[in-house]
Amino acid sequence: MKLLMALSGALFVFYVLLHMYGNLKIFAGVEAFDEYAYHLRTILTPILPFGGFLWLFRALLVVALVAHAWSAFYLWSKAQGARKTRYVAKQAAKRTLKTKWMRWGGVALLLFLVWHLLQFTILKFNVGPDAVGDSPGKLVISSFQVWWVVLIYLLALVALGLHLYHGVWSATQTLGWAGGVRSRRNAKATATVIALVTSIGFALPPLAILFGFVKGN
Repeated sequence: MKLLMALSGALFVFYVLLHMYGNLKIFAGVEAFDEYAYHLRTILTPILPFGGFLWLFRALLVVALVAHAWSAFYLWSKAQGARKTRYVAKQAAKRTLKTKWMRWGGVALLLFLVWHLLQFTILKFNVGPDAVGDSPGKLVISSFQVWWVVLIYLLALVALGLHLYHGVWSATQTLGWAGGVRSRRNAKATATVIALVTSIGFALPPLAILFGFVKGN
């Protein structure tokens, strides 16, 4: 189950890094962002139909999400069943706190994912002041002109950063890549870099839009 959690989590790390990079396209303007969004749907065409690769990749992400959540719940329930007495050592209590944060932080990220997909993929609803038409870039800019939308995303990014840090660090242990002192130090450094780069990279577009550095015109 730990291996399943590590491998499914690795797919999500790969995905969020790519997604974060794609979001930075908004700094090049609405037209560049719309072109990027369009070309995502042309990957592997004409072998696949228009948008076919995206739907296959989304299906893979759903499978990985179910596997990740199921393995997390299984490991948590197994740990709860094995625990007969309360922790008394500070280090053990600290590990319990991290485990709780990963569990409830993961639930918070799942709820945010539903909101994010409804806003930008499924319903594509616009809570901002501007007309957006069929433009993904204009929808992004209009949405992040609203302060409470930006706040929701920033809070989600805090949860994402902490989840990534602990998840990457735990995965290196599960995969046997953190056996020595140097490898543990490198693994923690890698986890820190991935968490910071992803969180900051995702935060830049909403903040730049909110404060008027990126505009739709």
